[in-house]
Amino acid sequence: MATEGDPTDLVKVLHLLVIAFSWGMQVWVSFIAGFVLVSRVPLHTFGLVQSKLFPWYFYCLLGSNAVSLAIYAVYHPRELLDWHESIQMALFFVAVIMAGLNAQWFGPAVTENMLVMREIEQEHGLGGEVGFSTNRERYAKLREQDPKYKAHRSSFYRYHGLSNLSNLVSFACITINLIYLALHLASI
Repeated sequence: MATEGDPTDLVKVLHLLVIAFSWGMQVWVSFIAGFVLVSRVPLHTFGLVQSKLFPWYFYCLLGSNAVSLAIYAVYHPRELLDWHESIQMALFFVAVIMAGLNAQWFGPAVTENMLVMREIEQEHGLGGEVGFSTNRERYAKLREQDPKYKAHRSSFYRYHGLSNLSNLVSFACITINLIYLALHLASI
């Protein structure tokens, strides 16, 4: 039975569902969907699908991580935190920051560069292949010939790498919190 200041069973269930939603969504988008999609559709279609889905993904992740942080913060006042709870709070906070960076900065930058690259690649008959490119030499030649393409490709990979890194950091934070919560279900 909940005492004053302790979360109710409904809040505990909500908290666990929100964290499970975040974790499951990250597993699917990060490790499964991309590999399935890239092996089934042309490169440009893959890029367009990601450009439409990723903003939703990043904002859902940002929202669910913010809700998790808020619920945790309400029931774990800073003054009463032990070191385990402080780490959990920090992990929830980092997950929110990482999702926010992806939603507001990295994701849009990746999409912007991808769309410019797509346009240039279409002019040169590239991007229609399914799976990883078998035309590596044609892409390399395009990079050598077109400085605009080379610049956008470099920027695309930089932001794509930062986006992947922040997504993996967020995934690690949520995974650690989910494990901790599973081991301490009574104290959610």
